[in-house]
Amino acid sequence: MNRRTFLQSATVAGAVAATALEAPAQMKIPIIDCHIHLFDTSRQRGVPWPAKTDTVLYKPALPDRYKKIAMPLGIVGAIEVEASPWYDDNQFVLDIAAKEKFLVGHIGDLEPDKPEFRKQLDHFHKNPIFRGIRYGNLWDRDFTAMIGKPEFIAGLKALADADLVMDSANPNAQLIADLLRVTDKVPNLRIVIDHLPRIEKPSDPAALRQYQANLAELGKRKQVFSKVSGVVKKVNGKAEENPAAYKATIDELWATFGEDRLIYGSDWPNSDLWAEYPVELKIVRAYFEAKGAEAANKYFWKNSLAAYKWVHRDPSQPKA
Repeated sequence: MNRRTFLQSATVAGAVAATALEAPAQMKIPIIDCHIHLFDTSRQRGVPWPAKTDTVLYKPALPDRYKKIAMPLGIVGAIEVEASPWYDDNQFVLDIAAKEKFLVGHIGDLEPDKPEFRKQLDHFHKNPIFRGIRYGNLWDRDFTAMIGKPEFIAGLKALADADLVMDSANPNAQLIADLLRVTDKVPNLRIVIDHLPRIEKPSDPAALRQYQANLAELGKRKQVFSKVSGVVKKVNGKAEENPAAYKATIDELWATFGEDRLIYGSDWPNSDLWAEYPVELKIVRAYFEAKGAEAANKYFWKNSLAAYKWVHRDPSQPKA
């Protein structure tokens, strides 16, 4: 090999190495998506959400449609999170799950303060796919007021005693303060906070400091998990696809909850309002794979198993 050929070869090799550093090969990690919504707008009864006027979301969101998008990306299972306050829609999802092994869990909608809550909980808890309930800033409920009601706290204690989870909904500073109160009153209840990257932090300096202190305290409580969901934001009407733009936001969650209590969730199909599914996944995949294989495996499936104790239903789904 002469000097010119050697230098040309070295240049090509260097370029290949640089490209490899900039775009590392994706790790072969099985992914459990812990936040999808299922609904059927074609039902005669209709749906309480999304609205008919929503041209992006108002169409059936069912497993076949989701799997066509998700499975080629390495998703091997999903947890459905309620998209309806209608009691019968808990069974609607469980009936779908009975035929669909891709679904490893369902977070339903029951109201812990109601007299019928214990009976309803006992009924659905017989189904291992039922993994808990969602409560927070949705369906015009007043979470702050509910925490002051003994019957509501008693219902959450029953949920914890059943080894089930409470997912929160649509975070703001008040919700974070409320979740802290719940963990004081029901310390054995596992809580999963959703969509923290989407939170609008208080602009008032004193309120911001209080929010940060409350979140930091939640981070110390080992029964509290956080989904890194609702990540993508739009800039000038277009989804920001550069993973680097989100590093500071996810760094904050990493510093607060650590590698053992962060969980993947797409928020599909609601996520379509911000970006297509592959874009959402690309951003979090880049962040967590940069942390190494063990951290990525924890985020994409191991931590969700600890939080939800979801049901292994298919050989493609990982086991502890």
